[in-house]
Amino acid sequence: MKIHKEGHSIIINVFFLLILLNIGYYLLNSISFHIYINLFIHIGSICIFFIIVNFFRSPTRIFIGDSENIIVSPADGKILDIKKIFEHEFSEKKIQISIFMGLSDVHVNWIPINGKIIQYKHKNGKYKAAYLPKSSIYNERSTIVIETHNGEHILIRQIAGALAKRIVTYVKINQKCQINDQLGFIKFGSRVDLLLPLTAKILVNIDQKVIGNSTIIAYLK
Repeated sequence: MKIHKEGHSIIINVFFLLILLNIGYYLLNSISFHIYINLFIHIGSICIFFIIVNFFRSPTRIFIGDSENIIVSPADGKILDIKKIFEHEFSEKKIQISIFMGLSDVHVNWIPINGKIIQYKHKNGKYKAAYLPKSSIYNERSTIVIETHNGEHILIRQIAGALAKRIVTYVKINQKCQINDQLGFIKFGSRVDLLLPLTAKILVNIDQKVIGNSTIIAYLK
């Protein structure tokens, strides 16, 4: 299993911390050794370590097929909401599709459409639960706008959740981008919003599970 680069230092630190905790516990209890408690500590430590490793997994995914005028999912997760909103970034109405990323989901984010990055900004904020509607307004977030070859503007918003303490975004303004490129990574539970033109044909439903860089979210007319 491939591990994402964002997890290398965390996994190493967790590994040595768990080793020290287990050694410390063993030394403190060397006189009155409780085999069942010690076994519980060892098994618990192994489980915690593999949960962290699993969180930072980075599967190799290549979208195969015609990528012209399609929007693929930027993240693994569940469709939390689909609605029309007035987006102040554009001063116009857009279709917002929200994807909630649980702790068991892959937390790599992908570019959802071919084009060019015309806007990127990061805003600090709160760490409310990512599934709450107001999290897209009040939580820490990164906003990326992609301009397609025919002039459509697609907004992707990485939103921190109650546990997510760091949003990583790899893109730069004026950078050309395409499907199969990584957009970034959000550490621990979080959410990604897609804002599409009102003319887009939406192909997903609320509560549907989607796979990053694989599930087709919408077609652009």
